[in-house]
Parts: sequence; structure tokens; C-alpha cells
Amino acid sequence: MASEPSSITASVTGTALVTGASSGIGATYADRLAGRGYDLILVARDQARLTELATSLSKRYGVKVDTLPADLTERADVRKVEQRLRDDASISLLVNNAGIGPQGPLLDSDPDYLDRMVDLNVFAAHRLAVAAAQVFAARGKGAIISTASVVALAPHFFSGTYVASKAFILSLTESLAGELKNKGVRVQAVLPGLTRTEIFDRAGGSMDGLDPERVMDVGDMVDAALAGFDQGELVTIPSLADAALYQAYETARAALAPHLSLKTPAPRYRA
Repeated sequence: MASEPSSITASVTGTALVTGASSGIGATYADRLAGRGYDLILVARDQARLTELATSLSKRYGVKVDTLPADLTERADVRKVEQRLRDDASISLLVNNAGIGPQGPLLDSDPDYLDRMVDLNVFAAHRLAVAAAQVFAARGKGAIISTASVVALAPHFFSGTYVASKAFILSLTESLAGELKNKGVRVQAVLPGLTRTEIFDRAGGSMDGLDPERVMDVGDMVDAALAGFDQGELVTIPSLADAALYQAYETARAALAPHLSLKTPAPRYRA
């Protein structure tokens, strides 16, 4: 997959702040990062589950684990987490993972639920990524891992608001990579496919009817994502065996660049 310049180191130490940490992808990241020696700050709504996970990880790995209960659909709570990012000098890694999925096709969805999705998947993720980028750039070190989705590359297959929210994360990460070049800060967008987590249950669906050959276990997904991070990838698609396929996509996209903004309209649009 696309990689950042080799001058940027592939690992950081310190404290990892993980959002959406009470279950699924976030809890698995917390486990794997604790195993790598990171202290942790776990962010989610459910204090009881956070406390249980924090106790378990602290005992298992001997690392310091703090909990920070927050509902990231509420802007006051987003700013509370943002302030922790800005004030805590030990934080060297943000795992920007909190998110919710669709309840069905866009045309059948409750607009209020879609608003909550945008608040969580876009507003909160953006606010925390910007805060981390600014703080880490000032220090000259740090890393941001953001959970996007493969639907960002295949928007016609899934519900529109969710697809757009994940495309936002991918584009934000790619843009940040340019601004953070040579500032000692790593960024990575992880694009999972179908992953065995609670997200379907929480959205009122089920994974029972899905082809099991297309659903990755969450542990395998996070392990692959961290392997991509270790390899310096900017974009990681855990199920993609042939990295040349994504490189071809990037090459084709780059070929458009000279034609995207010119003085005159293309001849095919002239009357």
C-alpha cells in the first residue's frame, strides 16, 4: 500500500489514546498496543466496560490504563477528549476509531440517526485528528491511526452517509500526510472490510446472513493493520493481498491531476 517517507520512524512509545475502546476494533487495538508496551487512555460511553477492560489489560500487560468516559456524539464530550490530547504530554498515539454504522439504506433511514453518525464518524474524528496532528507536529513526534472502511473506495455498494463519513476519514488522512511530511508524525488510514464486531448488532442488523468467507475476525484485522503501520503504510486494506492493485488505483488517480483545474473548459463541453 502507499507508504510515507522512510525518514519517518515506524514506531513510537508512550501513551495511546483509543476511542471506541469498550469493544470490537477499539478494544482489540487496546489489547495489542498494551502488548507492545503502551500505556493507555480508553475512551467510550460505557464506563463499566471501560473499567473492566482497563483492569484486565493492566493486570495482563503491566501497563498503566486510564479510562475517559465520553459520548463522542456530544460536542462537549468531544472537547473533553480533545483537551486531554492537548494537555497530556505522554500521549504519542491516537487511535481514532469510534464510529457507528448504518441501520439500512439511506432512503429508509432516520435523519436524526444519520446526524448522530455524522457527529461521531466525522465531527468527532476530525476534531480529535486535528488536535493530535497539531500537538504532535509541535513536539516533532507522534502517530495517528484512523479507522475508515473499504466502502470509501466502493461508495455505490453501501449506505450513502456511512460511505461519505469513511471517505472523509480517508481523504483527511491523505491530506494530513502531506502537511505532516518531515514533521516526525505518522498517519495511517485503515480500511477494513466486513469485520466481526458488535457494529451490526448496534445498528439493528446481524452478521448471520453474510458470507463467512468475506468476514474477517477482529483480531486478524487489527493485527494486519498494525503490520501495515509497522511497514510505514499510509493506507492499509487488511484483506488486500496484491498491493500493486491499490498502487494502480493511485497511479490512475494521479494521472487525473494535470486535468483537474485549467483555464478553459474541455473541448467536449464546448457548444
